[in-house]
Amino acid sequence: MAPPKRNLLATAQETLSPPASLDDNHAIARVRGAQGKNLYLVELPSNKKPLLVELPSRFRSQIWIKRGGYVLVDTTAFLDRDNKLDGEIVNVVRDEKEWRKQSYWPPEFVKKSSYPEDSDEAESIVGKMPPTDDSEGGD
Repeated sequence: MAPPKRNLLATAQETLSPPASLDDNHAIARVRGAQGKNLYLVELPSNKKPLLVELPSRFRSQIWIKRGGYVLVDTTAFLDRDNKLDGEIVNVVRDEKEWRKQSYWPPEFVKKSSYPEDSDEAESIVGKMPPTDDSEGGD
């Protein structure tokens, strides 16, 4: 039997709005990829060492996480256990624009433009008229 729709809607609503502040043991991380059944490899802005985190059951089959997306990770969730997991996903960033406005958003995760910066050496000729040759009509 499928879970009740109210649970799905409550989970979706929870992920839309960012919290007012973060706890000391919470951090925003970028998803590098899925590593198996509900396990994700994420990177924190402070260090480039990837962490293996688990997706809790309330998000499973309800919220999808894509590579390059952002999640809120609790890094102290599995300290008492002796396993390979480094943390647990607490929230999934779905409305990235709203989350970026918060003061706790890490500056290392700046939004990159989808267009490469124009260099001064190679000037683009896209949208310009072709050069005219004055020597053709001079006979």
